[in-house]
Amino acid sequence: MTFREDADISGRRKATTGGRGGRIAAGGGIGSLLLIGLFLLMGGNPGDIGQMIGGGNQAQLPGGQTSELEHCNTPEDGNIHADCRVDYTAGAVDQMWETLLPEQAGIEYVPPGRVVFQGATQSGCGQASAATGPFYCPADQSAYFDVSFFDQLDQLGGTNSPLAQMYIVAHEFGHHIQQLEGTLSLSNYNDPGADSNAVKIELQADCYAGIWVSHADKGEGAWLEPVTREQVASAIDTARAVGDDNIQQRSGGQVRPDTWTHGSSEQRQSAFITGYNEGTMAACDTLDRGVYRS
Repeated sequence: MTFREDADISGRRKATTGGRGGRIAAGGGIGSLLLIGLFLLMGGNPGDIGQMIGGGNQAQLPGGQTSELEHCNTPEDGNIHADCRVDYTAGAVDQMWETLLPEQAGIEYVPPGRVVFQGATQSGCGQASAATGPFYCPADQSAYFDVSFFDQLDQLGGTNSPLAQMYIVAHEFGHHIQQLEGTLSLSNYNDPGADSNAVKIELQADCYAGIWVSHADKGEGAWLEPVTREQVASAIDTARAVGDDNIQQRSGGQVRPDTWTHGSSEQRQSAFITGYNEGTMAACDTLDRGVYRS
């Protein structure tokens, strides 16, 4: 994946940057921190961490560092630096939804806030850190990204490739689309299961991410060079890596579909591929609402 040399980044909104020390609930040890990160990687609420791990000690987070993204000035910077890549991807996702959401759902697109931080920062859903991973907070309608978390994807059998990182950004923006649709609140981590609304919401966000990948290298003003099969495969690998069954197996536990909140590896892969192949919101109607225009 590469940004086109002629990609017009001049009018993009730059991400808010920041970083502050703080506290999150943590059970202790790298394993617990990784699980917390996985919980939030695809949209979990930082305020739910305590109930997820059954309480725990309060772990002090280090003071964060501010990155003003002053080095993100050309398309090539997005090919080199992960934080620029996140920022540019957000701009490209904004561009697609500005057109697609009104056309296919009859809803005006209001861009989410986005924060790129290092170390720790405060969100409307609580304190966040690299351990909590990228997430969307409905309370302040903002997506949060500490790019150092991407390094953990390899531990799960995923691929820390540029398009895999972009998939994660597009997934979090998918949760913002659900917020605008009024459906994100249907997700309830206290009522899990393979057929739960929580899983359906996450799979739809995966599908929405696939829609963006299918559009990102096409048409006038495309931001990306043509996406290759190998690059798509890297995003698929990452979708599979964050499946509930894979996480349960890698954490040494049993595969328990009754506890799933994000979907199996197969489900997540299928949802992404559906969005990528079909490119329409109607193909991503996991909630069976029947409200989308083809």
